[in-house]
Parts: sequence; structure tokens; C-alpha cells
Amino acid sequence: MICADMQDFAAVLPRTGAVAGLDLGTKTIGVAVSDGLRQVATPLSVIRRTKFTVDAQALLDIATDRRLVGLVLGLPRNMDGSEGPRAQSTRAFARNLERLTALPITFWDERLSTMAAERALLEADTSRARRAQVIDQVAAGYILQGALDRLRHLGAA
Repeated sequence: MICADMQDFAAVLPRTGAVAGLDLGTKTIGVAVSDGLRQVATPLSVIRRTKFTVDAQALLDIATDRRLVGLVLGLPRNMDGSEGPRAQSTRAFARNLERLTALPITFWDERLSTMAAERALLEADTSRARRAQVIDQVAAGYILQGALDRLRHLGAA
């Protein structure tokens, strides 16, 4: 089920249980997961993209192994808030994934998440080679943490 916004997503999630954040790139998918209380996002891995069925199975394997209760996909909006081809591609991925899982799926505006991840890795004095290996999963962590913070805010309201 694709949820229109965070409020709809929050309404269908159980009280506890981990969720995943995904940074969908053209060559990789960065994956981050939360703890069961949905407080902290932790970068987990990077999936090298091949074709949808293989990519989706890798994600669903993670969902099963981690007992995930929801998925948050980073939505790459343009700086003016409009949606271009990359956002359309992300929405298409979500529609295709929705056919394979009952997990609720939502989107989180990922503008600047990769830049924030890059900055954090630079501040941590991470080598260029290592940054290239982990940037997508760190960006997924930023996406997921933003969504977790919003879910926590909705719960307090």
C-alpha cells in the first residue's frame, strides 16, 4: 500500500517495529533501517541495481530478515519542489514494489540528503574510496531519520 503522506503512513504502522529508508539511485539502492521503536536510523547496506525483480527481492529479503513494518523511499524533488524524471522513476519503483509486498510504502523529500551525507563523511575524514562505497546508505540514513523525526512529531501531536 502506497501512503500519500506521513500521516497516512503513521496511521497504518503498528506501534512498534523497524522501518527502512531507501535512497534509490540509477546504479545503487542505499538502505538504512531503524530500531524497533523508530528512534534512530542506521545505514545498513548498498544494493547494486541490476533489474527490478532482482533489486526488489534483495529489498524484500532485508524486510523479512529485519522484520520491517514499512518502507520510506527518498523522493528526489527538484529544488523548486517540482518532480522530474527521477521522482517519476521512484514513484514507478514504488508502484511495482507495492505489487510484491503488503508493507506500507511512503515517500520522504530527499532534497540535499546526499549533500548532507557527503558533508558528514568529509567531516569524519572518510577517504574518497570509502565515501563512494557508503554514500548511498548514509544518504538513506538521512532520509529515514527525517521520516522518523516526522513520525515522532505526529505521534506527539
